Amino acid sequence: MAYDEFLAERILNILNKKRITFSVKKMMGGLTYMVDGKMCIGVVKNNMMARIGPKAYDEALKQTGCKEMSFTGRPIKGYVFIEPEGVDMEKDLEYWIQLCLDFNPLAKASKKN
Repeated sequence: MAYDEFLAERILNILNKKRITFSVKKMMGGLTYMVDGKMCIGVVKNNMMARIGPKAYDEALKQTGCKEMSFTGRPIKGYVFIEPEGVDMEKDLEYWIQLCLDFNPLAKASKKN
């Protein structure tokens, strides 16, 4: 299993409950939930990837289970990983998802090739 399927299902359920229009793409060895054509939330291995934006970034890193997202050794500001202990409780998962959804209208879409 390349990613935590149970976490992916929990995210899917919350997005559906909130009536969010989204698509799912396989990306980075996991899943990415796209909202308005922009990367919003993801599941990479057993971590949740959250696109929360630069304003929420420093405060988010103080939260349980939250760490910098880095694939190349350099953190990507505005994106974080939340380890399983940070999304174990449903209210915590909903908090992170809402943070991503709040930033999504401000996020820039990646350029299409």
